[in-house]
Amino acid sequence: MLMTRKELDSRLGGAARAWLDESLAEAAHAADAGEDATTVYAARSWEMRFAAAGRQCGQDNADTVRALLLVEARADAATLTRLYQQGSAAERRAVLLALPQLAPPPSAGLPLVEDALRTNDTRLVAAAVGPYAFEYLDPHAWRHALLKCLFTGVPVESAHGLERRIRGDAELARMLGDYAAERTAAGRPVPADLHRVLALTSPTEEI
Repeated sequence: MLMTRKELDSRLGGAARAWLDESLAEAAHAADAGEDATTVYAARSWEMRFAAAGRQCGQDNADTVRALLLVEARADAATLTRLYQQGSAAERRAVLLALPQLAPPPSAGLPLVEDALRTNDTRLVAAAVGPYAFEYLDPHAWRHALLKCLFTGVPVESAHGLERRIRGDAELARMLGDYAAERTAAGRPVPADLHRVLALTSPTEEI
């Protein structure tokens, strides 16, 4: 989960806070530079800082630092796509977590979400099922995203708006039943979260 700037500052030492202030200033400069001669340098500068966030501010703070940089730079769809495709798993996760704040069009943001859901990296899967996925994934893709959470052991609470999207979803109930039957037939345990999700698909479930 991302922190507020106040929460982040309380966790950072003086040197890290100074580095963050400089980094955000460079990101803001890149956002304001337009197409003049400084644009390429400014973009490279803040993007290098995006990659260095874990080293400079600590791995536990890196998601929030990177998200702040993306927002300050007003990163567009092309930038988000490039940083995601070229980044480490940690950098990809930060892009996914920042999607709700940046609100790129679905044609740009959904391919990143869908790519993360094809991995077995639980931190990427958890980041992918946030508010952006809640808003834009179609019902079919949303159902498969929940199954991916169950399959990889990602807590279903990671899925933003879980109850609102699955209440009364008979097709999801069928898919969950089939998945549970397959696991049982193979002598494998059924994830505990499956029963909770299945119960929530009932149209009479009170939340």
